Amino acid sequence: MKVLQRVGNFLGVGGDRSAEPAQYVALADGLIITNDHAEAWFALASSNTDLMTESARDNELDQASGALAKILAGSDCHLKVLWSPVNAADYMDEAAALFTSGDWQGWAGMRVERLDQIALPARHLLLGVRITDRGGQGNRRRVQDGFGVAPTGVGARELARLDAIMRRLGRRLETTPWRAQPAAVEMLAWMIAREQHRATPLPSPSRGMVAGAKLAALTRGRILPYPDHLRVMGRDGEPAAWTAVLTMSGFPERMESPGNGEWLRTLSEITYVPDVDEAELGGEIDPASLILPVSPEASVRFQVMVKRDAMKKADDARRLAKEQRRSASQHSAEDPGRAIEETEVVMADLIRDMGREDVTLVEDHPRLIVTSTTGLEDLRARVDAVVTHYGGLGIEVGVGEEEQRELWLEAQPGDQLRVPDVGHTRDVTGLAGSWWWGGAKVGDDVGPIVGYLTGTTPGIFRNDVTIGSEKGDATTTAFIGRSGRGKTTAMMLSMLDAAFRGAFVLALDFKGDLGGVVSAGHRFGLNSHLIETGPRFSGVADLFKLLDKEGSERAQIEVPAQLGIAMPPHLRARGAETPVQHAVNAVIASGEPATWKVIDFLRRSEDDLARETGEALYELGQTAIGAPFMGRPAEGAAPLTPEPGIWVVQIPGLSLPGTSDDREDWNVLQRMSVALMHSMLAYGITTAGRKDLRGLRKAVCVPEVHVLTATKEGSAFLEYIARVGRALSTALLLDTQDPESLARLVGVIEQLTTVFGFQLTNSRQQDALAEMLGLPPGKHTRSLIQSIGLNADGEIRHGHAIIRDRRFNSATAQIDIPTTELLALLDTTPRADPVDAEPGDVDHAPREVAV
Repeated sequence: MKVLQRVGNFLGVGGDRSAEPAQYVALADGLIITNDHAEAWFALASSNTDLMTESARDNELDQASGALAKILAGSDCHLKVLWSPVNAADYMDEAAALFTSGDWQGWAGMRVERLDQIALPARHLLLGVRITDRGGQGNRRRVQDGFGVAPTGVGARELARLDAIMRRLGRRLETTPWRAQPAAVEMLAWMIAREQHRATPLPSPSRGMVAGAKLAALTRGRILPYPDHLRVMGRDGEPAAWTAVLTMSGFPERMESPGNGEWLRTLSEITYVPDVDEAELGGEIDPASLILPVSPEASVRFQVMVKRDAMKKADDARRLAKEQRRSASQHSAEDPGRAIEETEVVMADLIRDMGREDVTLVEDHPRLIVTSTTGLEDLRARVDAVVTHYGGLGIEVGVGEEEQRELWLEAQPGDQLRVPDVGHTRDVTGLAGSWWWGGAKVGDDVGPIVGYLTGTTPGIFRNDVTIGSEKGDATTTAFIGRSGRGKTTAMMLSMLDAAFRGAFVLALDFKGDLGGVVSAGHRFGLNSHLIETGPRFSGVADLFKLLDKEGSERAQIEVPAQLGIAMPPHLRARGAETPVQHAVNAVIASGEPATWKVIDFLRRSEDDLARETGEALYELGQTAIGAPFMGRPAEGAAPLTPEPGIWVVQIPGLSLPGTSDDREDWNVLQRMSVALMHSMLAYGITTAGRKDLRGLRKAVCVPEVHVLTATKEGSAFLEYIARVGRALSTALLLDTQDPESLARLVGVIEQLTTVFGFQLTNSRQQDALAEMLGLPPGKHTRSLIQSIGLNADGEIRHGHAIIRDRRFNSATAQIDIPTTELLALLDTTPRADPVDAEPGDVDHAPREVAV
């Protein structure tokens, strides 16, 4: 029989080329059942390998190789790497559960249109393992077919038995780097139906199973094979898609990982330029927009040999090489050839390794499936791109001429190996080293979409700054990078998402460039307020108002402390703090206390020191910095109230003293700056800690955080919010150009859940950022941080960053602003006058924009 099979292979009719296509009987969670066998199917998780350290990569590769050798030895396996477009409309359904405030429908709809525009593909990894034969069932079915009484499904007992086998295998595969889970029946139905390229709704499972007429509908279609491609016909009888199946016929003797050994991970890196009529391009066109992904899919049938068989095969190869060497030495040339000698040595080493370690051999048959829905010429352009890409890696790839039908059937789940003569035998590390599960993965599983991944595998990037408390995790997010790289804009985008989620968002704007987030909030119907220094906002930071829910006891301590900071040092030296405390007590006793009333009480006092102190504080209260916390309230000024919405307190021009400066040496601007800051920090702490607000999402945002870290009070405030944020449902968002100074705040660094790393150019700052990102310090990481903010032509790439998420995954991502209108609203250029308009119509038209 084996001799006949070899002859058939030589003539191109061997193997199972002429076998009937798979006859599906039933689909269930994790199971594809055909008339003659059953397969367990698992969805595999991606691993974040782009920025993984070398030791971590080696460890994960060893785990994968061990899993292949131990768990899958002797099994017929089928690996599928598939692509599908991200279904943007699903985000609108998610938004209904995420957002509660403002015009969230318009906000989410804008993101949906942007996702439709960029058309990101999503990768799906599926592994099928043949678990049992149903030979008797197949024979019985053929007899019953003849009488027209064939069954349409499987019995409950058989299904339960197959399910138990599948789940036992699944528990073992779950502990591998692939974190396998049984593939949902809906996923299996989609995997089968998608090959027909027909917009037919997927059938709904009945009692967790798809069978009978519903199952038959999945494969209802017509495919016409040609020598170098197949045509998938649509309902109208016209081609709906053109497909070519490619074989990988030759691999280099030695392959590197990272490098050409990662031949399955690199599928997402293959691009091409379609043939486009120049007349259709228009005037201005970005050349980069013409480069499109090919997204070839992979189908790899493989069988891991049991170690005994693998060692025998390796020993046979060693013996053959040894005989060839001896034979050559007996002839006149007496040169056995270098290749023969190397083969003998390599096989001997392999046998030794297999005896000591989890090493065995695997026979694999890789196929690449390239599809175009445009036309045959577009398909051939895609095929050329695939062949060229792998040629650059030293891998021979070509179209399976005259065997397109057989190769296409072989790639279908539930089918079998049909073209066995185009395969390879290698050690399991050679297959595991293809890193089919590797790529880029970072961000939350659910939550607002804020951008897209830019690593080796495409995908969306989600970030929910308010989710930490619900996850029982830390709540601090840091945006770090040099000026003009998009870190503040990225923070504003997160502030808006938090506000749409019903959070109270308080921003302390020391630089004066967050006014745009208030404008954007107005445009989308959010409760948004911009508070500035100066007479217009006199009294808005009065501690009596800010702390009114805490009772007068807290203000009775905080207000004298604040006025003691603001008053001239010579008055404090004369004991002015005593009459200030007396005035505070008297004003509280009279009811409806306010700081300006305390000052007025001092001015009317009969005590000379009290009157002099009152006059000094009154004059200071007329200044732009003094008015917000001790001036008489202005009409129409919006008070700070802890309710859902965005509150930006814009206080540029502060001059805070350093931690080493003596208090007696502070000038008047420094004293007033610290006093105003006292109001904001006290308000932030009390609002975060109020018991009646524990159920309210809260976010405290601090751009240019180095302004706070330069003072003891500011550093203590940051560490307090960072440490108690989880318990108080309060997120802390930090924006800084100086990661080195931030790194000194151990309490903050320990609570970082997400880090956005933008471009930095100083080596010390780069090393500090690398540590926060969990990347190994060194020349390579510095180069990565240096280049992250640049395009290929050396121009600035705004919004491109390295992200570290709460799982300590790190990957590159692009923060994406959905429309040019929103990008203009979030412009961080300081505004001459704040936009305080009513909400208007929003231009939801997507644009090619990013931060």
